[in-house]
Amino acid sequence: MNTADLGLPVDVPSTALFTDQYEFTMLQAALKAGTAERHCVFEVFTRRLPEGRRYGVVAGTGRVLDAVENFRFEAGVLGFLRERRIVDETTLKWLADYRFSGDIWGYPEGEVYFPGSPIIRVEGSFAECVLLETVILSILNHDSAIAAAASRMSTAAGGRRLIEMGARRTHELSAVAAARAAYVGGFDSTSDLAAGFRYAIPTVGTSAHAFTLLHDSERGAFQAQVASLGRGTTLLVDTYDVAEAVRTAVDIAGPELGAVRIDSGDLLLVAHRVRQQLDELGAVDTKIVVTSDLDEYAIASLAAAPVDAYGVGTQLVTGSGHPTCSMVYKLVARAQSAGPAAPLQAVAKKSLGGKLSVGGRKWAARRLDVDGVAEAEVIGVGEVPAELAERQLLVELVKGGEVVAREPLDAARERHIAARAKLPLSAVQLSRGEQVIPTEYV
Repeated sequence: MNTADLGLPVDVPSTALFTDQYEFTMLQAALKAGTAERHCVFEVFTRRLPEGRRYGVVAGTGRVLDAVENFRFEAGVLGFLRERRIVDETTLKWLADYRFSGDIWGYPEGEVYFPGSPIIRVEGSFAECVLLETVILSILNHDSAIAAAASRMSTAAGGRRLIEMGARRTHELSAVAAARAAYVGGFDSTSDLAAGFRYAIPTVGTSAHAFTLLHDSERGAFQAQVASLGRGTTLLVDTYDVAEAVRTAVDIAGPELGAVRIDSGDLLLVAHRVRQQLDELGAVDTKIVVTSDLDEYAIASLAAAPVDAYGVGTQLVTGSGHPTCSMVYKLVARAQSAGPAAPLQAVAKKSLGGKLSVGGRKWAARRLDVDGVAEAEVIGVGEVPAELAERQLLVELVKGGEVVAREPLDAARERHIAARAKLPLSAVQLSRGEQVIPTEYV
């Protein structure tokens, strides 16, 4: 189901203006020159991974499909373009009937990628494809950055549960997208209810320090919370004295207390002390949740601590230092004329400073070693070698303007776990390093 059909408040009526102005001026000039209808192939890729990252994670594909479906020029949008004189009347008339009618192929959501990987391939007329550049890059660059950070945190957590709780640290709509991307990358739940409502991500949350401070005593706050939410709730124990709070929590909820949360201090030391205290009080099944500005390095440092779950906010929704993936959307092939049978010609920008592109409509496959572990990302133009035919990565997403590959979010999450497991073990190291497998062009 297209989530836009739900009419949620996080939706906008059209994605058509999530676009840089020069897409429209190029369209107008191409229409006037008679080149707008030339068949073209655009590809999304990145020339490099963020510094220190060993692999990337494709996220946002489902949102891209929604954005393409909702790329419509309604009367108000056309009025804005006319009033600002951004394009002429001929172009406005063309835009009024815009519906993407081409094909889109791409890496399925949750898959890993490397420099040069043709993450998305968009085919159709120049006119219909060029307009999609900005919104596609906006979604993929943001969501893939969050998913990559989430993936690193997931491996660092070693199977312990992860809670996304960064809504208050980013734009309100970015928070929804970030929660979705984090779920793809391995997080288990979110505190953001809009994300839960829109994408069916599990939601969690109990109380903040304000709830404790509201009451005349910490005991009174805990009693109120347990009376309302039950003994299985999570009590925040670091408002005043942690040891006293743990004693009070168990005294009120008993050994059935669900969890305690620690949000400050030396988390490693405090977690050990709290675990010992809980066990001595008979609350051996009570879990420990830690928060407090965590990132993958802080999570890894707590591997030896008796922690059951981590709550992560700021570092997650900012990509843990890398808020974008530097993906680009480049024309790699175009027809020699507007005729339906015109042959495609590979094109590529020639530039200094590391901005070279490789022309041609590409395929991609991942070569595995005898143990089934990835050893190279192989990219080529033309016929796919027989030995790689079953290892191709691109799947059809849109055919003739119709979405053909929408899937549940859990499918992308499971795909990422499987794809990451087939990478060399060094992929999950947090130390700085190069991409874990090479990119080979054939």
